[in-house]
Amino acid sequence: MTTRQGRSPDPEGAAPEPAAARAAMFGALLTASHTATLEHLPQLVAEQARWVGLSEVLIYLADLQQEVLSPLSGRPAPAGAGESEEIGIEGTVAGRAFQHGEILPVTVADRCQWWVPLVDGTDRLGVLRITAEDADAAMHQDMERLAALVALLVVSKRGLSDSYARLVRRRRMSLAAEMEWRIMPQRTFATDRVVISAVMEPAYDVSGDVYDYAVDGRTAHLAVLDAMGHDTAAGLTASLALTTMRNSRREGASLVRTAAAIDEALLGQFRGDRFATGILAALDVPSGELTWLSRGHHLPVIVRDRSTIEPAHPPGPPMGTGFRTHTEVCRTHLQPGDRLLLYTDGITEARNSRGEEFGMERFTDFLIRHQADELPVPETLRRLIRHHLEHHQGRLRDDATVLLVEWPGSPYPPGEAEELSGVPAER
Repeated sequence: MTTRQGRSPDPEGAAPEPAAARAAMFGALLTASHTATLEHLPQLVAEQARWVGLSEVLIYLADLQQEVLSPLSGRPAPAGAGESEEIGIEGTVAGRAFQHGEILPVTVADRCQWWVPLVDGTDRLGVLRITAEDADAAMHQDMERLAALVALLVVSKRGLSDSYARLVRRRRMSLAAEMEWRIMPQRTFATDRVVISAVMEPAYDVSGDVYDYAVDGRTAHLAVLDAMGHDTAAGLTASLALTTMRNSRREGASLVRTAAAIDEALLGQFRGDRFATGILAALDVPSGELTWLSRGHHLPVIVRDRSTIEPAHPPGPPMGTGFRTHTEVCRTHLQPGDRLLLYTDGITEARNSRGEEFGMERFTDFLIRHQADELPVPETLRRLIRHHLEHHQGRLRDDATVLLVEWPGSPYPPGEAEELSGVPAER
């Protein structure tokens, strides 16, 4: 009988051949997924995985700030309560699997249980804990492919699940932050020609920062916007600016015309009482030509080798002020291996209790040092934000957002883009 959990791979109970068992497992998961909710996934996945020798599968999801991994269950704890079996990302084997995109044994002595990264495309979601006796290379491949399917299922279900929102939040979220997290793209994206990753803090109280990116053929569109204020109105300003930008861009407007459209939308809504600064950019991925403009915002920074470059460019006025001045478009060419940074002033200008700014030098030095450590790009940014929060004793007075783009010049060798993004290597 077919149920919400799907039909068993072999209804007669006979053990199928390995290839047939794998195909039946994935088929059953896909079939059942059409009517399954997020809360059904733990049981659904665990039941079907047994047919390929994975006797137990548990799903752990990272919280919004990527500090802990919490088990997904049919009845998650209330928002902010935390799960009884949550695992810290720092200093744990599960956390290392998440950080580096590696399949790791739960303990050195017990190689029957494994932590497997849970990644949607190149966006890190969490890990699976899988129990498998005598796991060989073929079974590790089954684990990786199961994790890839589970990630797709989680992403397809989470937008309609309040349970997901409660699970990944560790405290209450402001209305402005609720608006902004809902409209921004996932934190990491990669192709064989470019890696893009972003972070934003304070995650639960962010009120005016937003980032955006999209790939259109050979062009990667990039933006960071910073709306005036630290209240719900700042969130509304940022949301209107981002939506207007996407609408204008999708109609084929130039960077100048897109910035003008944002200016007109904010002016029409707020009558000059609210504005936003921003960087709007377009990267021609095959050639590395970067076209961009600044509307009252900090200039982009290029990290090249072990130094930084800040291209000279006269900024235009913030958007929403109605000042009808000419906005100049700047063009520069990236070199292979360059990292492009777009950021808001909450990164560099925020001061700690001793009055010390985090500063541009501390910001770029951190990225240069960790680039040499060959960490995945999203892990580098996660650690940057942790370092930034420590500098400010865990409390930020302004939003801090970073969008980082790595451009290799020629296509990455097979597997390298995945490695840079923290995706498990194909076995």
